Amino acid sequence: MIVITGATGQLGSQIVDRLLKKVPAERIGVSVRDPGRAADLAARGVRVRRGDFIDPPALANAFEGATQVLIVSTNQAGDAAVDQHIGAIETARDAGVSRILYTSHQGAAEDSAFSPMRDHAATERYLAKTGTPFTALRNGFYAATVPHLLGRALETGELVAPADGPVSWTAHTDLAEAAAAILADEDRFDGPTPPLTAPVALDLADIARELSTLTGRAITRVVADDAEWAAAMIAGGLPAMRVEMLLDMFRAARRGEFATTGPELENLVRRPATPLRSLLEVAVNQ
Repeated sequence: MIVITGATGQLGSQIVDRLLKKVPAERIGVSVRDPGRAADLAARGVRVRRGDFIDPPALANAFEGATQVLIVSTNQAGDAAVDQHIGAIETARDAGVSRILYTSHQGAAEDSAFSPMRDHAATERYLAKTGTPFTALRNGFYAATVPHLLGRALETGELVAPADGPVSWTAHTDLAEAAAAILADEDRFDGPTPPLTAPVALDLADIARELSTLTGRAITRVVADDAEWAAAMIAGGLPAMRVEMLLDMFRAARRGEFATTGPELENLVRRPATPLRSLLEVAVNQ
C-alpha cells in the first residue's frame, strides 16, 4: 500500500488524484488530520485514516501496512518543521515500509539564505541515516507563489519588490503528476532526485514583461530597497516574521539558489511543463 500524508492539501490532493489513474484505489491510503475532508477519496476506494505529525500513535495507525509512505513537507518552519518530519520518518521506518519519500526542494542546502531550504536539507540528512531506502523529491519552487509577489502591479503598472533572481517556477499540477509517476514505479530513484523543475527560470523582470504582454499595457519592474519594502509590508498588515521570511526568499533568489532547471520533470510527466504564463493568465483575469 502507498500512503500519502497531507492528502487534502494543495499538493497532496493532486498527487492522490493522479496516482488513482496509475494504481488501484485499494493500494492507496491517505493520512489526514481531518478524515471528513477526505470523504470523496473514501468514496473512490482510498483508505482514509486520521494522521498527524504531532500525534505519533495516530500516524502509526495511518501508516499501518504501507510499503511506501510519501511525507508531504509541513508548512511549519525551523526546528518545528524538522522535528515533525523526523517524527513522520521514524514512524514510517517503524511501520516497516520499504521506501520513504519526501517532498523536498531543488534549493535544499544547509547554507541557504531561506530557512525552508535549510529545513529540507536537515530532513534529507536524517532520511539518509535511517537505513531505509528513500527518495527526496527535489521539487522546483511552487509557481503558485508568484501571484502573491505581484503586489498592486496590475493596478499601478509597477511590480515593486526587492532585488531578486531567476527562479524555476513549477506548477503544483506537474509536481503532483511527477510524484505519482515515481510512486507507481518504486525503484525509479534512490536518494535525492534530479531537479524536478520547469525548463526555464524567470525573475520578476521577466514576469513583468509577461504581464505586459497579457494585459496589453506596460508593467514596469521596480526594485525596492529591502528595508523600505519590509517597512511598507508591515505597515500594510503583514506580520514582521512573514516579511522577514519573504526577504530571505528574495536574498536566496538573488544568490541564484532557485535558478536550477532540468529535464527530469518533463521526462516524468511525458509532456512539456506548464508555463508560468498559464498561471499569470488566471491572475490577470480574476
